[in-house]
Amino acid sequence: MTIRCWLFSLLLAMGVCPLLVIAQEGSGQDTTLLPSATVAEDLWFKNAIFYNLDVRTFQDSDGDGIGDFRGLTSRLGYLKGLGVDVLWLSPFQPSPHKDDGYDVTDYYGIDSSCGTPGDFADFMYKARQLGLRVIMDVVLAHTSDQHPWFLRAVADTSSAWHSWYTWSKEEPANRFKGMAFPGVQKEIWTYNRRASEFYFHRFYDFQPHLNYINPQVQAEGQRILGYWLNQGLAGFRMDAVPFIVEEPGKTSDKMGHDSTIVPRLRQFVQWRQGNALLLGEANVMPEENSQYFGKKGEGLNMMFNFYANQYLFYGLASGDITLFRRALTDTRKIPSVSQWAWFLRNHDEIDLGRLTAEQRSLVESRFGPDKNMQLYDRGIRRRLAPMLHNQRQLEMSYSLLFSLPGAAVIRYGEELGMGDDLALQERLSVRTPMQWMAGKNAGFTAADKPIRPLIKGEFGYDRINVETETYDSASLLRHVTQFIRLRKECPEIGLGKWTLLDTTDRQVLVMCYAYEGKQLIVVHNFSNQAVNLRIPAGAGDSTPLRDLFTGALLKKTEDYWGVKLEGYGYRWYRVNDL
Repeated sequence: MTIRCWLFSLLLAMGVCPLLVIAQEGSGQDTTLLPSATVAEDLWFKNAIFYNLDVRTFQDSDGDGIGDFRGLTSRLGYLKGLGVDVLWLSPFQPSPHKDDGYDVTDYYGIDSSCGTPGDFADFMYKARQLGLRVIMDVVLAHTSDQHPWFLRAVADTSSAWHSWYTWSKEEPANRFKGMAFPGVQKEIWTYNRRASEFYFHRFYDFQPHLNYINPQVQAEGQRILGYWLNQGLAGFRMDAVPFIVEEPGKTSDKMGHDSTIVPRLRQFVQWRQGNALLLGEANVMPEENSQYFGKKGEGLNMMFNFYANQYLFYGLASGDITLFRRALTDTRKIPSVSQWAWFLRNHDEIDLGRLTAEQRSLVESRFGPDKNMQLYDRGIRRRLAPMLHNQRQLEMSYSLLFSLPGAAVIRYGEELGMGDDLALQERLSVRTPMQWMAGKNAGFTAADKPIRPLIKGEFGYDRINVETETYDSASLLRHVTQFIRLRKECPEIGLGKWTLLDTTDRQVLVMCYAYEGKQLIVVHNFSNQAVNLRIPAGAGDSTPLRDLFTGALLKKTEDYWGVKLEGYGYRWYRVNDL
């Protein structure tokens, strides 16, 4: 064993993440303990552009109406041209599809509707050829009730399989509390006649909850991750992380959590692949972040910033960024090797559960006034374009997304301004097929009946599609492509230190980034009214500022830079870059 390997092993045995030997970027500190060649390679996710898609709704290749890996492979050129770095795939393992694939029956397989293992291998090979990394949704919190593990657990309550889940012989007192989907889900404990016991499920009753107190379950979770790393994946988006680490069957606000589960999973994947990513879905309060990132970065590499996202939407609805500024500050403190993931829309509802009733009511009245637009007594189930219904605000929102301190995540079709189908149940409203062209079925499939209806009307595929927007210089697609290119020219956003500049204007967010001698100032007007803004000139060492969209120079007036912003206006300025 080499000295490097011995030291790497010693660090892990001591419970220290080897990445923690990394100094702040640019410090010159020795990094020879890293399992990979360079610091940049191990922290590749810091400035990456993520693109989330569902194989079954992206592109059909065989005319059965369902998207598949061959179809996805045929569209890799589009994703590369868009500027995407990482493809995040929604679940594609075998499933009854009662919850759109999040009810898994085989963690080691490919659902037949998506193709064959050979199709998956070919997709992975061609993605690598284009320099695209691939991560997948891994649903470790629960299985389908048709999974062999659960069927064995039900068939023999004295078997080891029974303890892979959580059971109660008596009806639990919290049976009707703590539902993940209130208003749709009726209970979290369901009686199974064959087992003559109640089983615990945080989500739907066909998704029994796995018991991670059981070491065998933890070991199986590691085997699942190891298997897919061997198939060439760069990492995982981990579904419902808080429900993996919580005390099984409990719903109290003060219930216990096993803080060792996530670091052990991280340690395992890092042993298998030194730069593998764990991106966690954990909608938690800022004071809980360290339970998931780890105090020194030994937990999840990345988390979605659900907390700040809710105040972002309050800012978009109200035009007042005060609470969003506070949320940015409240979620600022994370380990230097960790990163936030930012998004405008994902595959679920827009969760507003952290807002007060008054704040949530304001957002709903602006973006989802009809009951059918709302979901789970906490969120909105619409795509971004029909919700904002304002092209200028839409462009400003995407400029903001790509300038926030972290990595940007796009949901498929959002780069086009796709619409939603509120006739579909729950979250399926934002999971309609990708719109490629104005022809039959939007170019998604040759079948007479696609997996889900295509969007028609104002946001219909005859107007909103890749082909049309590619050749329209004013389209959202062209703007998003420009924002991605610009983001790649500004590494200080993902790697540098950031400061909120005080302009005394509650409608305008001004952020300054600094990294390796370079500085960037980004400005966003959340109001539909024009504003005259004074940016403190102390943010930069010299003047003028250079507008990164137009190349124009902005000269200093006394001790400030004067900026006139139109309604929903935005600017990116380079400091000291003449």
